[in-house]
Amino acid sequence: MIRAVVFDIGETLTRDDRYWASWADWLGVPRHTISALVGAVVTQGRDNTEALRMVRPDIDIAVEYAAREAAGQGEYLDETDLYPDVRLALEGLRNLGIRVIVAGNQTSKAGEMLRALGLPADLVATSAEWGVAKPDAEFFRRVLAASGAAPHETVYVGDHPANDVFPAKAAGLRPAHIRRGPWGHWWADAPDVVATAEWSITSLTDLTGIVSE
Repeated sequence: MIRAVVFDIGETLTRDDRYWASWADWLGVPRHTISALVGAVVTQGRDNTEALRMVRPDIDIAVEYAAREAAGQGEYLDETDLYPDVRLALEGLRNLGIRVIVAGNQTSKAGEMLRALGLPADLVATSAEWGVAKPDAEFFRRVLAASGAAPHETVYVGDHPANDVFPAKAAGLRPAHIRRGPWGHWWADAPDVVATAEWSITSLTDLTGIVSE
């Protein structure tokens, strides 16, 4: 029986278009350049922030992030950043009596902005707020504490094999891999991802059927 569903954030609930476009604008390069470089590092299994270092090898991302915030060009999320199926899926799960948690590798500011959107979720939390990030096992211990359910009763939904699927499985949770975003599409058919994920989905609304079964 499934009692809780926990969602990754970036490229699971939210599109990363604005995020990478804003970095391209800040660094003064075409948006297509950053998008292409993100795609390149994804196919190599590298962290996507390496795309920024390809443009500016000496970049200190934390320093630049603070500078962007100070200049009024910082992180921003609104309703248009949500994938169209998000509210329908989350509301559908809650109507089935499922505890819905949002927990991903994001900043504290992202957590505040997501909560301001009034998502139909019981809890929205980020790695910065918890002080630990995926794929660290402690992150998934925090996920389980928030879920209020046993590991085998908790589904973790995400697009990223190394940050979502594999560590969730190692923690005893039931991983659902979504074919969405660069990571989700590129790695969807990788044998280890297929073998580890209990479900492969193309829409978050698929989860209501999975839970009902």
